[in-house]
Amino acid sequence: MTDGSDRAVSLAPVEGARYRRILLKLSGEALLGSRQYGVDPATCVFIAEQVGIVRERGVEVAIVVGGGNIFRGLAAAAKGMDRATGDYMGMLATVMNGLALQDALESAGIETRVMTAIGMNEVAEPYIRRRAVRHLEKGRVVILAAGTGNPYFTTDTAAALRAVEIGAQVLLKATKVDGVYSADPAVDPQATRHDELSYTDVLARRLAVLDSTAVSLCMDNDLPILVFDINQAGNISRAALGEPVGTLIHGGRDT
Repeated sequence: MTDGSDRAVSLAPVEGARYRRILLKLSGEALLGSRQYGVDPATCVFIAEQVGIVRERGVEVAIVVGGGNIFRGLAAAAKGMDRATGDYMGMLATVMNGLALQDALESAGIETRVMTAIGMNEVAEPYIRRRAVRHLEKGRVVILAAGTGNPYFTTDTAAALRAVEIGAQVLLKATKVDGVYSADPAVDPQATRHDELSYTDVLARRLAVLDSTAVSLCMDNDLPILVFDINQAGNISRAALGEPVGTLIHGGRDT
């Protein structure tokens, strides 16, 4: 938000908002919409509208987006491409997705900055932790692209790392399902959804929610993870405001 000048204005969190600062992790596939490849502008607008509601409530928002809708390094490596090369190509794909999200957010009047872990000054700012935090404090949405800047790390791990670095109070993991299940609900009709899980149970059961490095990093830093369905309208704002939605992963026992 702005005050009519180039200076962004920070909004005070409203009473009842559970989190002051969040990191939203989006998969590249979340931007597909009904497409088979690339970015669906209508889906970006759908996400931007919900982020706007969160910002209006005074919550500071950082976003990490994947690149699987454009390129997936691990799949390419399985077909013979060098894994590091594939991962770097995937990082570039996340920048493309970040720019698409920035366009949708700014079209909705939301001040946004894209910051990358790989230098490309003509299109985005370099990621500097203090600068990212300052943008958040000024009320800007910050999109953190290019993963960690290193191959062999997923964007889930990048999201956990950035969330810890910027002092986010929760990592919101947007998925295609409404939480974490005991088994794949598309395969096992008897699968049950967990309202809460502990980090150790996610790791021990090898539940496919985030990669183990990301979960371990969150566990070591006591950063809760909320897994929810992004396709349900309003879920981003519900999750950001602390309303009961999806599955909460934290240091306690699972239920």
